[in-house]
Amino acid sequence: MGVINQPNSQIRLTNVSLVRMKKGKKRFEIACYQNKVQDWRSKIEKDLDEVLQIPQVFQNVSKGQVANNEDLMASFGTTNQDEIILEILTKGEIQLNEKERNANLQQKQNEFLNIISTKCINPKSKKRYPPSMLQKALDQLKFHLNPTKSTKLQALDAIKLLVEKQVFPIARAQMKVKVVLTKKAYAKVFEEIKGNIDSIEDESKDAKGVEIVCIIDPINYRTILDVLEGVEGQGSVEVLDMMALLG
Repeated sequence: MGVINQPNSQIRLTNVSLVRMKKGKKRFEIACYQNKVQDWRSKIEKDLDEVLQIPQVFQNVSKGQVANNEDLMASFGTTNQDEIILEILTKGEIQLNEKERNANLQQKQNEFLNIISTKCINPKSKKRYPPSMLQKALDQLKFHLNPTKSTKLQALDAIKLLVEKQVFPIARAQMKVKVVLTKKAYAKVFEEIKGNIDSIEDESKDAKGVEIVCIIDPINYRTILDVLEGVEGQGSVEVLDMMALLG
């Protein structure tokens, strides 16, 4: 019986995620289902059949080029497909397809705009701006999100720019809080708390202790709570206004 030599046909896989690993000058790939690689790595998915589209190591998935045993042995020290697949799956680089890249970018963009929206307000109405309006202003200022960098840090940079340029009236939303401390706690932790306060609006002292109404950056609220945990029962912080303005 004759052997039919078929040319390498292009493998048309839908919803495929490639995981790639380079060993020396050789490249190896496996074809996985979308989103399943991360599930496998975080141990949410434990069934390999649910992760792999084809239980085979390739040199090039899209061209249908299967890795030969000689290359596998030279690169991995074994020709055991299961062992090699597990190594690539665990340590390889995920190659996102265009649909996944776009979905990831959209998710980061939404997260970026939501951070800005929750941290900024219109100083006159004290209302937040919708993400769509913030996006238009940032487009005008030519500020674009870099998907490879920290979303949160870029959001803080964008806020600085928006506040500086005032495309529309915008201010960083602050939090008005009331900090109550016993005399003992005041002596012990006030200097530490003070570093997290932007401005003091009112301060009153009596025989029991001190009560301070102040404006803080919302990011510092958690820090103040942590400091007060160190003086058990001798201090408290209460939020008076989530949308306060400094000065």
